[in-house]
Amino acid sequence: MTDRKRIIVGISGASGTIYGIRLLEALKELDVESHLIMSKTAELTLTYESDLKPDDVKALADEVHSIKNLAACTSSGSYKTLGMVIAPCSIRSMSEIATGVTSNLLTRSADVVLKERRKLVLMVRETPLHTGHLKTMTSLSEMGAIIAPPVPAFYNRPQTLDDLVDHSVGRVLDLFDLDTGKLKRWGEDPRHS
Repeated sequence: MTDRKRIIVGISGASGTIYGIRLLEALKELDVESHLIMSKTAELTLTYESDLKPDDVKALADEVHSIKNLAACTSSGSYKTLGMVIAPCSIRSMSEIATGVTSNLLTRSADVVLKERRKLVLMVRETPLHTGHLKTMTSLSEMGAIIAPPVPAFYNRPQTLDDLVDHSVGRVLDLFDLDTGKLKRWGEDPRHS
């Protein structure tokens, strides 16, 4: 058993792979052990959104698990973690998790995190949302998941896309009591006192 904190990072096929990438980078800087599960659709989306290759992203993680490997350590509740973040989280992945009918390691690991009452944070990337999406989110919230769409904040006066991404990732890591040191926090700036 390691003394390092562990977080499972899922990257699904929704747009916004940069959130998962930045999350892995932040966890590395914080010396938190990361376990990456990346869907095949996420690998495809990555090629549209970035010059990075899937292997570049996988190199950021401490451990990489195949989406098909339902026997991986993250599929068991006895494997201790702080929880899991799916960044970005597709509607399909969200829906599988909500029903408990999981078809791959990403959604199975999320199901395990829920059953163990650990933190599951879903950076859902879809808009607009129809009533079915909202009901699914409500159901997941009632089960203990945290729905955290990457909604930009502007009180911190972002200058770049990186600023927007860093803020969203920082807010998600706050949920695990992990501070990236990159957030401009409301009330800590004299303009907002």
